Amino acid sequence: MLHHTPLIATIVAGLVVAFVMGAIAHRLRVSPIAGYLLAGVLVGPFTPGFVANAGLANELAEIGVILLMFGVGLHFSLRDLLAVRNIAVPGAIVQITVATLMGMGLAWLTGWGLLAGFVFGLALSVASTVVLLRALQGRDIVQTERGRIAVGWLIVEDLVMVLALVLLPVLAGIMSGAAESGSASILQPLLATFLKVAGFIALMLIVGRRVIPWALQWVVATGSRELFRLAVLAIALGVAFGAALAFDVSFALGAFFAGMILGETSLSRRATEETLPLRDAFAVLFFVSVGMLFNPSVVVQQPLALLGTVAIIVFGKSLAAYLIVHAWGYPRQTGLTVAASLAQIGEFSFILASLGTELEILPAAARDVILAGAMISIFLNPFLFSLTAGRHDEAEPERGPITPAQMPPGHIILVGYGRVGSMIGAEFQKLGKAFIVIEDQGDVVRRAREEGVTVIEGNALEARTLVSAGIGSASKLLIAIPAGFEGGAILQHARLLNATLPVIARAHSQDEVEYLTRAGVDHVVMGERELANRMMQLSATMAPASNVSDAPGATVTPT
Repeated sequence: MLHHTPLIATIVAGLVVAFVMGAIAHRLRVSPIAGYLLAGVLVGPFTPGFVANAGLANELAEIGVILLMFGVGLHFSLRDLLAVRNIAVPGAIVQITVATLMGMGLAWLTGWGLLAGFVFGLALSVASTVVLLRALQGRDIVQTERGRIAVGWLIVEDLVMVLALVLLPVLAGIMSGAAESGSASILQPLLATFLKVAGFIALMLIVGRRVIPWALQWVVATGSRELFRLAVLAIALGVAFGAALAFDVSFALGAFFAGMILGETSLSRRATEETLPLRDAFAVLFFVSVGMLFNPSVVVQQPLALLGTVAIIVFGKSLAAYLIVHAWGYPRQTGLTVAASLAQIGEFSFILASLGTELEILPAAARDVILAGAMISIFLNPFLFSLTAGRHDEAEPERGPITPAQMPPGHIILVGYGRVGSMIGAEFQKLGKAFIVIEDQGDVVRRAREEGVTVIEGNALEARTLVSAGIGSASKLLIAIPAGFEGGAILQHARLLNATLPVIARAHSQDEVEYLTRAGVDHVVMGERELANRMMQLSATMAPASNVSDAPGATVTPT
């Protein structure tokens, strides 16, 4: 019996090679995206050895696009955008215009045509969300003014690209029939598209904002974690497919709005956590499928076009962004940070390039140049950040490192401010204990700060984050994240900085308990075991049912 099929072979080859190349990229301190793209090149038709099924890879990539855009919608924050709208909105629009015009100029010199040049320029104008956020988080500058401007700028870019994905098929149809069509027939498909998009948006805002939260609340009431995870994925994929089927809009737009509406609910963080592994897996397959389209011979056949593309991405649009920020009166360091943030291209560039090629308006050579430019710019970006963006302690004084007055010796460090961490923090506040939270989720950081909690935004696996939290003078370390094995890695980094620090960690299974104990954690708390112990204690002290029949209600005991 044949156990392997083209689908299984494509998934296995894509994920295995992506893991190897992603690990190498991580080791070199380069974004793993560069490794995933290179993995696609290795299993693609233009290199020797195993060749994955391109047709199946493209279909898997469609699911990756849906989940990527769903994730963008989940993290879309209108509040963050409004906070920096005066610079982010006009700045992003001007920068997109400048980069698009530069790309159109290069396309004209190469002979690719007007509409191809427009798509090519748009693809060069938008930066990668993944690369930008990782770069900002790695330098602890997400919550500085310059970090918020960079993120807000990128949100505007993403919104413009979502609009471009909707309009590009219409423009392609207009251009293909423009020679024999009058103005009325040119405006008709454009107007029809706007009406369809408006109808879809109205339906999502009026019906979706009520139905989606209600459906998820019902699922939560069932108590089934599996059903909740399935519901979130059904919403993402179902809305995307339904939008394409009923309103003839792109999968990307449908998924973005589904994520945006879900992101407004109180369940957004849980939805993010539950679907993250699957989203990451399909995102990897998306990048692999994009890499499979890349023909390495373009480096030899079109070296000048590639050189010009890299120059536009790394220098052209970054210089435009720096001048725009400077013209608005912001400090030099802010301009350099925004410029470095935008000196790369990523997800939307690949989606635009793939769509342009599918619509037969972008030559395959132009797509290959875009992919090569993306790989090179993603590889160069960490080095550009190191040279220009600086670190948190070079940021605005009011948002610099925590001072000793804010962080007295003997404070407690709490890693994670989710369901468990927030309850611990609330008790610490009641008791007047000095503590600092380490958290890497932006929405959770905002909520904690609104509650008056001192938070270091970053990854506790990084020494710089632990140092910022005052690991050397802390009295205890509480690891409240649900991942026990990651907690062990945090312990190892913490003990290198404070060898005698007492550590309490959380575990979900006996395997995690044993692992954390071997790693040197002083006390390991397993939720199920503590629940069982507490319930046994209550059952031993509780009066018989006949004696408590008149009780007005149950008492909730924190665990």
